[in-house]
Amino acid sequence: MFLALIAGYCYITWVLVTDALLHFTPCPIKNITGIACPSCGVTRSVLLIANGDLKSAILINPLGFIVAAIMVVAPFWLLYDVTLKKGTLYDSYIKTENVLKTKWIAILLTVLIAVNWAWNIHKGL
Repeated sequence: MFLALIAGYCYITWVLVTDALLHFTPCPIKNITGIACPSCGVTRSVLLIANGDLKSAILINPLGFIVAAIMVVAPFWLLYDVTLKKGTLYDSYIKTENVLKTKWIAILLTVLIAVNWAWNIHKGL
């Protein structure tokens, strides 16, 4: 998780410094097919959240709020676990994974992701 967070922070910093988001998308699905994937727009959403434009962020991709929350909370949680030699983040991950495996929750989340994907395609992301 630490490496994923570092990669995310580096990518967001690179986008902010170079304005690369206007010229490049890291999404292989979009690059190969020309069709947005369910997570297309998450980076832009996170950048808008960081700039305080919550309305635009949710319109681009509501998944950005989940990613932004993880990017804010996870480093502190990791630091807590490393400092105190605990495994609370991992334990929470396992519990969350087990909850998400519950059939009705998995179906609901699949439908929500499919709706988000259709919305991304409709708006031409």
